[in-house]
Amino acid sequence: MINTVYRLAQPRRFEIAFEDINLFGGNVIVRPTHLSICNADMRYYLGTRDAKVLAEKLPLALIHEGAGEVVFDGSGNFKPGERVVMVPNKPAEHDDYIAENYLRSSKFCGSTMDGFLQEYVEIEPSRLVRLPKGINMNVAAFTEIVSVSMHAITRFDSIAHPRRERIGVWGDGNLGYITALLAKKKFTNSKIIVFGTSAEKLADFTFADETHLVSNIPEGCLVDHAFECVGGGGSPVAIEQIIGIIQPEGTISILGVSEYPVPVNTRMILEKGLRLFGSSRSGAEDFRNTIALYEKNPELVNYLGNIIGSVNTVRSVADIKAAFEKDAHKSFGKTIMKIEL
Repeated sequence: MINTVYRLAQPRRFEIAFEDINLFGGNVIVRPTHLSICNADMRYYLGTRDAKVLAEKLPLALIHEGAGEVVFDGSGNFKPGERVVMVPNKPAEHDDYIAENYLRSSKFCGSTMDGFLQEYVEIEPSRLVRLPKGINMNVAAFTEIVSVSMHAITRFDSIAHPRRERIGVWGDGNLGYITALLAKKKFTNSKIIVFGTSAEKLADFTFADETHLVSNIPEGCLVDHAFECVGGGGSPVAIEQIIGIIQPEGTISILGVSEYPVPVNTRMILEKGLRLFGSSRSGAEDFRNTIALYEKNPELVNYLGNIIGSVNTVRSVADIKAAFEKDAHKSFGKTIMKIEL
């Protein structure tokens, strides 16, 4: 079976390649129908990654957030037409102590192997999770980033001490919104306080107990634990602020990605006895837990729908480029591609 792959050849330029798909290898053939553009995709598209990294990885099919329909399943686990979300991690081994998303041998779509920007995706059945009937497929498209927050919150739950009266979330972007929303659902007895730089964005956090501009935090405002969802150039300021107002022996979950080293105030970390841990990507179990949360809390999907910035019908390479250009100029929200290639 011939498959069409849409690869980024160099920043802002896609090219088409054709490859064979093995229908009899025991894998599932999925037709991607809804894809979501992530900040990591944009760093490749805009060429803001290190030049050496770009030279090593391109050409590459982008996108690691996506959902689609089963076309054929050589394993017999799925029926044609079933809607599924695709797990972008491809582990090569199992470790009793290291999760699949941290194993150095694992591959990841749109980074160390081609992503979902293809006509069809050949994928192992263990890398698929069924979607609830009637789910908003535009939300399903970015289940991956929701599962990243789920992963971080699950780890936090096993690490942080039980005093969780006030949990702070730094970041008013997509990741901050999702993490704060899931924390509110998970820790029902906790107050979720969101800290951001934009009053307009913070107004969308209607489910939060408090929101504060980082430039105007009330005197005496303290949190027991915190999630850092800022990343980029804002990481140093956010982490410093967290360390300043978190209670002693609190736990700080770091999710924001920065391309450069971030200075950290180790003196105050030591004085307060703080715990810091990082979370990156997610695994199949996190996807299953996320889908289960969708089914248990249908209103969660409605809230997630609020961060859809645009839905773009894609019928050509020019449409792919147009969607990426739109994402490059957005101020907030997820850019969705509805695939009709």
